[in-house]
Amino acid sequence: MREYGRIRVSRDGGVERITLFNPDRRNAIGPRMTNELLWALEDARGASDVRSVVLTGEGKAFCAGGDFSEMTSGGAAAELPPKGDYADLLLALAKSDKPVVARVHGHAMGGGLGLVAASTFAVASTEAKLGTPEIDVGLFPMMIMAVLARHVPRRRLLEMMLTGEKLSADEAARLGLVNRAVAPDALDAEVKRITDGIASKSPITVALGLRAFAAQDDLDLEAALPMLRDRLAECLATDDAREGLMAFLQKRSPHWTGK
Repeated sequence: MREYGRIRVSRDGGVERITLFNPDRRNAIGPRMTNELLWALEDARGASDVRSVVLTGEGKAFCAGGDFSEMTSGGAAAELPPKGDYADLLLALAKSDKPVVARVHGHAMGGGLGLVAASTFAVASTEAKLGTPEIDVGLFPMMIMAVLARHVPRRRLLEMMLTGEKLSADEAARLGLVNRAVAPDALDAEVKRITDGIASKSPITVALGLRAFAAQDDLDLEAALPMLRDRLAECLATDDAREGLMAFLQKRSPHWTGK
């Protein structure tokens, strides 16, 4: 495992847990944390024993947004080679072929909300608030707009961004910004239900499915369908597809090999 300063990483039972660790600033995200997250996601993707990633924060907040002090000062000293910026991080999350579950136990604002929106799944505590307050300091949520627009209806998103509104977790769930809102004491069980469900599926099928989903996201129907036809053929050619179909016919549980 790498040495990190702004995140903490642990691995257990096929789950890579990445914790934003800047508690003095409510886990505000700056260049150093962004770079460390990119390295951690790449390591998780390359680890055959990792089936899913859980993204959460240290302390009471998930992520308060951008670390303005770090961004304006040129960033904290980094221990790792530069890998990318915040736009690269959103792309890495959105295109991850291992599911990323955002565990939103506390407030997720601005850049923190972007991490939630770019993740594969998001579960929020009913004590959490989610919003885009950048407008209040003379900024606009430019980059996170792209990932928020994939979940939130146009007029509602414009209202959020132009007023700096902070949503309740229940409202975020109604909008589709998070999968569901649960009581704080049920948050870990709900996250585990998702990661356990992923762990029971074929890892190669999950990866192929997520890659195909990302590839078709911006295509029109005429371009998407031929591409997805080819991706289906790729999926059918795997050992796990053959095993899954045979297990279904034989009325038994499949044994996945990830090939």
